[in-house]
Amino acid sequence: MNRSFSSTVQQGGAGGTIRAWVPDLLLQLPEQARPRSSAEGLVAAELDWQGGVFTALRPISAEHSPPDGMVLPRLVEPHAHLDKAFSWSEHPNLSGTYDGAMAANRREHQTRTAELVHARGERALRLACRHGLRAIRSHIDSLGPGAVCSWEALLDLRQHWRDRIDLQLVALLPVEHWSSSDGQRLAAWIASRGGLLGGVIPSPCPVRKMRAALRRLLELAEELGCGVDLHIDEADAYPAAGVGQLLRSMNGLSLSVPVTCSHASSLALLGAEPLRRLADRMAEHQLQVVALPLTNGWLLGRQGDSTPYCRPLAPIRQLQRAGVRVAVGGDNIQDCWFPGGNLDPLALMAASLFKAHLAPWERLGLEPFSSEAARLMGLIWDGVLRPGAPADLMRLEASSWSEALSEPPRRRVLINGEWLDPFPGHAELQH
Repeated sequence: MNRSFSSTVQQGGAGGTIRAWVPDLLLQLPEQARPRSSAEGLVAAELDWQGGVFTALRPISAEHSPPDGMVLPRLVEPHAHLDKAFSWSEHPNLSGTYDGAMAANRREHQTRTAELVHARGERALRLACRHGLRAIRSHIDSLGPGAVCSWEALLDLRQHWRDRIDLQLVALLPVEHWSSSDGQRLAAWIASRGGLLGGVIPSPCPVRKMRAALRRLLELAEELGCGVDLHIDEADAYPAAGVGQLLRSMNGLSLSVPVTCSHASSLALLGAEPLRRLADRMAEHQLQVVALPLTNGWLLGRQGDSTPYCRPLAPIRQLQRAGVRVAVGGDNIQDCWFPGGNLDPLALMAASLFKAHLAPWERLGLEPFSSEAARLMGLIWDGVLRPGAPADLMRLEASSWSEALSEPPRRRVLINGEWLDPFPGHAELQH
């Protein structure tokens, strides 16, 4: 494709106008002004911005020539690991197994310095910004020799990038650590810096011990007023063992802080009726879920030297039907848990198209990458384009979802009404 967008953008001073195809689901227009959308749910529209916010949005009438490009709001990444990004070459997991990843992760953790994590994070955030992300939630290995330097580096990057990317940080460590005096001091430190409490629930898990540890974690998070985001049921066995214990630990608790279940892969191994009952309970307790198809598809369901025919993934549609908020994340960025990943939301959407049957022209297929992901992260803006919303978008060299997802399209990013440098090439984005 060699399109030029020069005819579709007008800009002067701190304002501008763009004509493009926009997803109907992410465009708020007065009902009387809403035009008929295309078969892929796209609307031809003109968007004006001034002073960093959108001031007017209007449909393009049929007698005008259709636009030659597509616009999306800047999207979000609800689950990443910036502390270990781009470490695959030095610490690979060539077996592609969960145990192999954990062993390589432990070795990598021993080598961390603040300078190394800072360089990884800077590279990742530059890539994310060019790819059109406006917020990232990153989990940080928070126990062991690499913990303090990782937090130092990423807190510094959060401050440096605050005008371009909202970086949320989650402390990742064994759940039972939060019950110790050291864990409680760490939790207070994390909360004072606007972080979240997290942890890993192994499969299988010691039932009574884990339930008590989870309850203490939830009580601590409520006392400190910070959210919780857990690695839970990242397994291809013991269906929903972790979520079951989490729900039991919540009995009798009154929580105001959000609780997120990342992975939740083994829920897909439940039968239809047990899953429906579990999803209803999760909705009742307002649990949120981040599905992670890339890493889970790589690590889970391995059958020796046979091609796997079952690779567990969080049952996104069943959870959505029950009223559970679900987002989709990319997870790992070229580290021992997954050798791919590049913080490109369009590449993630393309992979989810066939891995999870999430079609972006359907509401339940688009929301996990856009408005529901933003709400799960507690962001002020839900990502819907409307007057008064931030003038944050990415302009794609594509005129349909098919073109946008068939290969990474060239794009240009608008942040607070200002364009980044135009159209970096794909190779440039990687370095």
